[in-house]
Amino acid sequence: MTSVMFYEKPVAVNRDQHRSSKIGSVPNFSFSEKTNSVPLSGVEFIEACKEYPIVFAKVGDRKVPVALLGLRDNDNLYVNADGAWDARYIPAFVRRYPFVLAEKGTDEFVVCIDEASSAFNAAEGQPLFDKDGVNTPFLDGALNFLNSYQAQTQRTQAFTKQLDDMGLFTEMSAKTDLVDGRTFLFNGLYVVDEAKLMALTAKAAVNLLKSGETGWIYAHLISLSNMSRLVDRISTQAKA
Repeated sequence: MTSVMFYEKPVAVNRDQHRSSKIGSVPNFSFSEKTNSVPLSGVEFIEACKEYPIVFAKVGDRKVPVALLGLRDNDNLYVNADGAWDARYIPAFVRRYPFVLAEKGTDEFVVCIDEASSAFNAAEGQPLFDKDGVNTPFLDGALNFLNSYQAQTQRTQAFTKQLDDMGLFTEMSAKTDLVDGRTFLFNGLYVVDEAKLMALTAKAAVNLLKSGETGWIYAHLISLSNMSRLVDRISTQAKA
């Protein structure tokens, strides 16, 4: 999983190269139709748990919370045939498109935009820079969103590391029979083990409570009931 999973041609925003570029509205969400999971920040858990299963995927030596959008490769069950998003809450990872922060070095990021997006260089849209090469309010708004997203991502990484260090994760052990006859095995995905959570020492439990992030854990646990919704969506689409 990478931070640019559905960005086909991300390039750094450049005030000289993009002086006359305009960004139109993204017409639909078809750009994400082959993405079966996206990263989530902890502050999204409360809303996301009402729509998606939230699990933790292992990326390198760390675990990352993700919203499961499908059970099959290259299949987003939340984007319909018209490209509309079929859920009330849309993850911030998706909403920031066509912009993205790309890692340049340690704690260094560069603002990029997907030049392959239909919103890029639109005949009508919002300019990135004014005639003097100064950021427009539109670009500043996008930068504020990206910076806020990155700050929440870092907070979520610290939260996830804390759970991992406390030994609260367990690998999912489940399988689901799909309507097309295939069986989906949940491999390489992790969830918080509620028994381990309840067995924490009083000191560890208090520290976790004081972090203000205990609600994130229970939102994650509640969200697991949405696994059956993914199977229902596959069935509904198959019938259609």
